[in-house]
Amino acid sequence: MAELVLFDLDDTLFAHRESVEAGIAAHRSLLGGALAAADRDAEAARWNALEELHYHRYLSGELDYLGQRRARARDFLAPHGIELVDDAAAEAWFEAFVVHYTEAWALHDDVAACLDALAPARIGIITNGHRAFQDAKIAALGLERWVEDVIASGEVGVTKPDPRIFALACERFGVTAADAVYVGDRLHTDAIGAARAGLRGVWIDRRGVATRDELAEAAAEGADVIRSLSQLPGLLARDEN
Repeated sequence: MAELVLFDLDDTLFAHRESVEAGIAAHRSLLGGALAAADRDAEAARWNALEELHYHRYLSGELDYLGQRRARARDFLAPHGIELVDDAAAEAWFEAFVVHYTEAWALHDDVAACLDALAPARIGIITNGHRAFQDAKIAALGLERWVEDVIASGEVGVTKPDPRIFALACERFGVTAADAVYVGDRLHTDAIGAARAGLRGVWIDRRGVATRDELAEAAAEGADVIRSLSQLPGLLARDEN
């Protein structure tokens, strides 16, 4: 078993996508009543696309943290003919969404058993996120019982897949990269980024969307691919046999 196992947070331990979909459906219903299932799916997909777009603008330094939230709110409402006239209105709309989002927070159902099974390995998190918001999730989800430390890009000023954030995590824990594993839901940002930084990279492909080319790329980079965290303890234990 590895000495240190590091995880991404959103969509790896925390069921972010599911919480977003529930939250945006509840918040969107305030614009005009209950939505049909197809409408909910389309709106959730559109919100997820805007999150991907504007959050990466934040990570690149183009927008600040509140700026990416305001941009997401404005772009989401624009097709409905609703204009958020100032920053305060955009932030208020986003904060109202966050209330619904947080009500839906949950861990993936394979997390607790996996983290228990990894003992005595030390557990940490590296997240491309705002530290205070990610800490709130960790506390609400009860992850503090396992997680020893959190490295957040918003705090340290460098984002995955930059090898410096993986090196910083290993330095904080006092282990070499070769003695650490990193598990995340993104092939390049997480698994390959970690592998190139000298850690063992593991891509969790929960939805089974990996293409043949992506699987080949993971193999070429020395990254493992799993479908569930229930597979992780066995994968790491085989290294000792």
